[in-house]
Amino acid sequence: MMKKIALIIIIGLMIACKKDNQPNVLPTDLNVKVTFDLANSGYTFPVENITIRIKSLISGRYRSLITNNKGLGTFNDLPAGRYDVDVSYTVSAADYTAITGIITTKPVIFNAAEKNKLVNKDNTAELTLNLKAGNIGNWLVKQVYYAGSDRTLGALYRDQFIEIYNNTNEVMYADSLYITEIWGRQSTTNTTYNLQTNGQYDWSKSLNMITTNGDPNTDFIYAKTLCMIPGNGKAYPVKPGESIVLAQTALNHKSPFTGTDGVTISVRNPELTVDLSKADFEAYYGSFVPRPLDSDIDNPLVPNVEVLSYTGTDMILDNTGRTGIAIFKVDGTQNVKNWPMYNEPSKTTPSSTARKYYQIPSKYIIDAMEIQPNVASSRLPKKLGADLDAGFAFVPKGAYTSQSVIRKTEKIENGRVILKDTNNSTEDFDFLDIALPRAFK
Repeated sequence: MMKKIALIIIIGLMIACKKDNQPNVLPTDLNVKVTFDLANSGYTFPVENITIRIKSLISGRYRSLITNNKGLGTFNDLPAGRYDVDVSYTVSAADYTAITGIITTKPVIFNAAEKNKLVNKDNTAELTLNLKAGNIGNWLVKQVYYAGSDRTLGALYRDQFIEIYNNTNEVMYADSLYITEIWGRQSTTNTTYNLQTNGQYDWSKSLNMITTNGDPNTDFIYAKTLCMIPGNGKAYPVKPGESIVLAQTALNHKSPFTGTDGVTISVRNPELTVDLSKADFEAYYGSFVPRPLDSDIDNPLVPNVEVLSYTGTDMILDNTGRTGIAIFKVDGTQNVKNWPMYNEPSKTTPSSTARKYYQIPSKYIIDAMEIQPNVASSRLPKKLGADLDAGFAFVPKGAYTSQSVIRKTEKIENGRVILKDTNNSTEDFDFLDIALPRAFK
């Protein structure tokens, strides 16, 4: 018995010594300053009583504070770690008009964010958040089903879709609406590219980049895929509170179907996937890719989008979440097919056959939302600035789980659902356990 007691004491002393030898991790104060990105506008907005929220990426806990009359606030005694810091501030239509002289009938929402901010005693615990006004869209990205369904029981990734919503009280026409999957850095370990200080690609270093039309990193986004809804201008009306669904393949993925190779394709558990046979449009690649997927069936009852740029063998969204979706329209002065395309900003000269990406001016974007991996340690530097999306969305269970991200309902007016739109996907989006076109959350 005495030997056991002695052994316990020795083990206890060893543990105590081990703890004493650990580095002393001290809590840190984080000072935050809020400003408005107003350039040389000549007007100012008050920076007092603005709410700043901070989320620990370790515990998932939130804290918030209110700024003083100088736009300052301090989060005291933060445990060392990484944090997401967000600000969203709404200026009423009346106040915005009075301050700026610009007549508006809708509130103007300003956003700023700093994602994955390292806070510890060795890191400068100061942060400036520069609030930028974003466009409140009439068309909205409503739902993105990028995760796909189970690889053996479901439909893999062939059941993916994007849903776009008319958030106005008027009929709008989807004709010539462009939909793009956004491109950016895909790995934090690849060191072969020129990067900005935030860790994202430095597109200004792309081969033959033209910089006279704006900042390549802040005034543009870059398209992995780019497609356009066809039509003559009035061919595809969308009523208020209704949406259009763009399917990768417009079939009922719950039921067996015959692939282009004559082999029957089916799922073991139909509850895990979706019926896309009534989609409004599909992205059919079988007519132009060298080796199309056997599952890429052209549904003659569903119009095809015009594909301007693509990767791979179908409209396969990145199911780990390293992506984002943007929609835009242009006026008659623009020919999108003639817009410049650029290589990734590699440190070495890219080959003549290296892939190029359409450069899309942010000024034409109606709505954009960013998606990130569900695991915080796998997330990448943001591709979109706060003027387009101050946050990001994700499905909590990750790839092949049948989950989709879906925009939240803000309110219902006369039976019409109005979706939330603050230009911050962290606040605007929720998720569905099983993706469902035209659903609401």
